Amino acid sequence: MKIKPISSYSKMSKLAAKIVAKQIINKPNTVLGLATGGTPLGMYRELVKLYKKGKLDFSKVTTFNLDEYLGLSPEHPQSYHYYMYENFFNHVNIEEKNIHIPKGDTKDPVQECLNYGREIEKVGGIDLQVLGIGVNGHVGFNEPNINLEAKTHVIQLSNETIRANSRFFKNLDKVPRKAITMGMATIMKSKKIVLMAWGIEKKKPILKVTSGHIATEVPASLLQVHNDVILIVDKKIYPSSTVSNSLSYPEKI
Repeated sequence: MKIKPISSYSKMSKLAAKIVAKQIINKPNTVLGLATGGTPLGMYRELVKLYKKGKLDFSKVTTFNLDEYLGLSPEHPQSYHYYMYENFFNHVNIEEKNIHIPKGDTKDPVQECLNYGREIEKVGGIDLQVLGIGVNGHVGFNEPNINLEAKTHVIQLSNETIRANSRFFKNLDKVPRKAITMGMATIMKSKKIVLMAWGIEKKKPILKVTSGHIATEVPASLLQVHNDVILIVDKKIYPSSTVSNSLSYPEKI
């Protein structure tokens, strides 16, 4: 794991965007795994800027989102479908047919999970997966548990996650209790992973992720055994750096 402590959210967003941009420049038909929430918003803004400057082309890119709330329609303002279009897809030249987000309003969640997993397999898996981390160490919506699901599945959200996400809803009662999420095996099969962590509330899970210990009670700790992970982290919660000097990018981005 390469660890890059960052002094500002703006710098974190720009670095994450550069990593994604480099991936697309090197492989125009790249398959991206995308995250939602507050942390990646700046990265999406930076990617839109690069596109509008003519430095990035999304026309051959395929995307798969990590998760979606079960029970929310794509039009719901708190759905991740709405989030992705509002903050990213509506502003770049990505093909509609290449966008994949779990259907939160599906009548058959089990089949939706199977279909979603097959679509990922069909394209050969994720080339670059962008991740955030929850205060309890979850990635996607893979919550701490004795057992973790390998593939795309329906998950019961923890009380901690529901409370954390209630800031996006009118009140706690409006937060969905279940979601569809990519499983840990699918995430771990990604060829490259970028994990972003910003804010002092992420200190506890990040220290566990970098501890050398692996536990299903901290799902993100499994990332330590992946052979190509870059952790971009708030310097306030992880001041030291073990990052290599290999984090270089084409001048044109």
